[in-house]
Amino acid sequence: GGRNVTASHTTILSPETAVLDASVLLEEMLRIPSVSGQESALSGFLADRLADAGFDTSIDPAGNLVASWGRGGEVVALVGHLDTVPGNIPVRRVGNRLYGRGSVDAKGPLTAALAAVARQPRDAGRRFTVIGAVEEETSSGGARHLAATRVAPPHLVILEPSGVDGITIAYKGSVRLRWSRVQDAGHGAGPASSAADAAFAFVRALQNHAIAWSGDASLFDRLDVRVLACDARSDGLQDRAEVDVALRVPLAYAMEDLLDEVKSLGSAGELRVLSQEPPVRTDRSSHLARSFVQAIREHGGSPRFKLKTGTSDLNILAPAWNCPAVAYGPGRSLLDHTPDEHIEIADLERAVDVLDSVLRRL
Repeated sequence: GGRNVTASHTTILSPETAVLDASVLLEEMLRIPSVSGQESALSGFLADRLADAGFDTSIDPAGNLVASWGRGGEVVALVGHLDTVPGNIPVRRVGNRLYGRGSVDAKGPLTAALAAVARQPRDAGRRFTVIGAVEEETSSGGARHLAATRVAPPHLVILEPSGVDGITIAYKGSVRLRWSRVQDAGHGAGPASSAADAAFAFVRALQNHAIAWSGDASLFDRLDVRVLACDARSDGLQDRAEVDVALRVPLAYAMEDLLDEVKSLGSAGELRVLSQEPPVRTDRSSHLARSFVQAIREHGGSPRFKLKTGTSDLNILAPAWNCPAVAYGPGRSLLDHTPDEHIEIADLERAVDVLDSVLRRL
């Protein structure tokens, strides 16, 4: 991904507001691959494209695109991400649908925010900051840089798919583990268990613990275990096994307690914690959240608050900045990371209207 700081771009246009066609801009973005760690082509394109539309743009030392609109005190930071998971999906329009990797997660929500911000008066003494962060799908390096270097904004909107009528106020936490074991090789018919047997036993122990701890809890409130990758092999002298596991952590399970339990269950091998993000829940009664409720109703929707079982950069930035925060964006999150990823253009356009109304209320 782009790690070099570029010169900022400043363009002052007339009239006071600009027009960004959301579906056109999104299609342009979808045609630029930006797998996590390889975002520089997209960030460079957007820096120039948005400067031409009247934004002040720059790329920070982490590679994040920063696009500011208006003059005066900052009102809100709208933080999306530029990167996608791997997988080429041919970019195409089919009826009212726009297909492409990232159309939902999360170039669509980022595009909606840019189009909504561009509708705001530039000279009203208010400044809006839209950020396209890097590496959200892997290390969240972009968000970590923002948390460490930027002053907290008055409000934070994370640009992730919630559906046009949805307002996300909570995400589960995440722990990623790598367990490995190396032992002397043995005969397959002998009494000793293999390294792979030990790996499977570790995963089963995690799964059994998750079931026992969770009981009959809801999907959001239970501990989940998912195997991400596994490998086992022998060269005739040594027997090796390695397994990567993701845990989705509910609010009620203290991360320190969970890690202690995991270390105990994984004592038969070498255990590495690759990453950890605590769960997060924000205030649904904040002025920001209420503004979304009102705006969704204003544009014919039925607002509903959502609790997500995944994670996002909200897990990093909400605790760091400690300001009112929600996640919002068009798109069905069930299409995230799938071969059928697409967005309804009508939903994209209505999300622009909703965000426009929210920004005028803040």
